[in-house]
Amino acid sequence: MKYYEKRMHIVCDYIYKHLNEELTVDALCNVAGFSKYHFHRQFSNYMGMGVFKFVQQLRLKRASYELVFYTDKRIIDIAMDAQFDHPESFSRAFKKVFLQSPMAFRRQPDWLQWHREYRVVENRMALNLDVKLVNFVGTQVAAFEHRGPVERMLESSATFRGWRQRTGISPIGTSRTFGIIYDNPECVPAEDFRFDIAGEVHQTIGDNQEGIVNKFLAGGRCAVVRHYGTHDNMGDVVCALYDVWLPNSNEELRDAPCFFHWHNFFPHVAEHELITDIYLPLK
Repeated sequence: MKYYEKRMHIVCDYIYKHLNEELTVDALCNVAGFSKYHFHRQFSNYMGMGVFKFVQQLRLKRASYELVFYTDKRIIDIAMDAQFDHPESFSRAFKKVFLQSPMAFRRQPDWLQWHREYRVVENRMALNLDVKLVNFVGTQVAAFEHRGPVERMLESSATFRGWRQRTGISPIGTSRTFGIIYDNPECVPAEDFRFDIAGEVHQTIGDNQEGIVNKFLAGGRCAVVRHYGTHDNMGDVVCALYDVWLPNSNEELRDAPCFFHWHNFFPHVAEHELITDIYLPLK
């Protein structure tokens, strides 16, 4: 990794870990080891935006999740956690980014606009794959079949989460959660993209209003890499597995889809604390 990339990587990691705290220019310059003048220029060149816009986007991103998934948390408390002194200033900043007030977003989130905003926040950190070979044990799952634009994935996640909470058949705290990838969203029309959101179960489930179905995640040899942090760049890790690791591994793919095992979830944990295992089935 180049010197400046390494320093910016350290700064971004520091920001993720201290998002609840006041992040001053002096503190960030000390972390980067640059003067204020050089720090602002280098950060903007690296991330494509100023450091304070980057920080605010991360805080608003977390707030958007809390609005939808933590419905018992008051908006004023979400605003305070996002480091806004007044709910009115939080509401203005939120609406400027997402084109909805916090209350409107909580009631009916526009995930398409959400994705348009966060598509510009590229993760430019270098990939360093630590691939292990394992034997995955076949697992019975209940799955919600997402079909359509990847930007609507969070709507499907909310539907599946609601089913788990309503039925208790696949409790989030004790049952593993998987994402099963059938298509590369960059290679198929948006309406044809296929992705299953699945939870481990120990019984066959019956018909239900959410359309959750029974499936089986096949066992066998897999290459697995553990991904830490934001989910936004996991597509890059998947591509690196296929395009970089696989051709140099002397391994062959099995006729089974790549899948994720999500160990925890944002905003229940901070974004930099997310842990995801990415599995590539092998012969």
